[in-house]
This record gives sequence, C-alpha cells and structure tokens, in this order.
Amino acid sequence: MQKVGIAGAVAALAAGVLIATPATAQFFFKSKDLRGERVRGDEPGIGQMLPGATPEELRAAMVWNMRAALNVAALQCQFEPSLLTVQNYNAILADHKQELASSYAMLGKYFERVAKTKKDGQNALDQFGTRTYSGFATVAAQYGFCTTTSSIGRDALYAPRGSFGEIALGRMREVRNSLTPWGEQQFPRWEVRLPPAFLPRFDKACWKKDAFVVKKCGEPFGAVTYAAR
Repeated sequence: MQKVGIAGAVAALAAGVLIATPATAQFFFKSKDLRGERVRGDEPGIGQMLPGATPEELRAAMVWNMRAALNVAALQCQFEPSLLTVQNYNAILADHKQELASSYAMLGKYFERVAKTKKDGQNALDQFGTRTYSGFATVAAQYGFCTTTSSIGRDALYAPRGSFGEIALGRMREVRNSLTPWGEQQFPRWEVRLPPAFLPRFDKACWKKDAFVVKKCGEPFGAVTYAAR
C-alpha cells in the first residue's frame, strides 16, 4: 500500500508540473480596432483601379485581394504559430476553391476586354497580381496585419462556400487599415526621437582646453525629445 501511495503522489506531482508549464507559443498583443465600412472595390486605397469594371468584376478583384493578403500572411506571420495563418490559408484554398477560380477567370476576362490584344490582357493580369501581392508587404505594421488576417482567415473557414467574396468586401478596409503601424494598445509606450546630429563649432572661442564652452556657444548637439504613443 505504501508503494502505491508513493507512486500516486509522484504521478500527481508530475501532473501538476505539466499543468504549470507555460505554453511554447504565447502571443500577447492588443491590436487597435481596425474595423471599417464595407467596400465596393473602387474606393481609393482599397485596391488597384479597374476602369469600366462591373460590380461583379470589382467583387472578383476584392476576392483576389483578400486571397493575396492571406497568402502574404501565411508567409510573413509564421513567427507566431498560434495565429494559424498557414493552416487557415491552406484550408481556405481547398474550401473556397471554386469561388477563387471563378473570380480569377472573371479578372482575366476583364483585362482581355479592356486591352488591345489578348496578350496585352494577360500581361495586365500578371501585373495586377504582382502589384496586389506587393501591396500587402509590411514590416512596421506586422503585428497588426498578422492578427487581423488571422481573424479573417478563421472566419473564412466557417463561411459557406460561395461567400468568400462577402468576407472580402466586408473586411478589406480592415486589412488596409492594419497596414498602418499602430502598436500595442494595452500599454502606453514611448518613442525616442533623435534629431539629426551636427558637429559642434570649432571656433577657438568655443573651447577651453578640451572642454566645449556652452555658455559662449550654446549646446553642441540637439536635445533628445520624447513623444508619447
């Protein structure tokens, strides 16, 4: 009985240690509320302008913009596995495959329609894709962008097939807002701003041996200022 009791105590202690062990991936970041109004697709700053595009073609463009944003997030946000940006993106490609394909085909027809030749239309489509992807690259706003796209990707997983375009129209402004660096919202932070450095005056009157005479010539360098964020 004594042996069983000791074994039970050891097991209980081990279980307690396992419970108290912190998770290997913990991401603590409170983002600014970046939600915005639903878009049509032709607003400035939302995506590339498509002159003469129909509402259906604008919707297709927003679908492709959202796909690109989630793709960039899958590549750029792997520093935090708990955001699941890679898993979300791969699942979205499979679950919304038909809508993504039809949207891309519609964009192809748009560029063929407005271009002089079919080849010019294909080139314009390729340029559209490249510019769309590069428009979501960010460094300074990485945390906000990654948390936003993680939330959108999770919602897209539960969206019915055929409704990815609704998510794109409803949350594209939020994605664009996340590309501006806002920083941590839970705790205030301070940003140190250093003015440009200037050489001090080298007039003989400004120096006494090896010491700069501030009383005669003022401060040799600008003062450091602090700005609350």
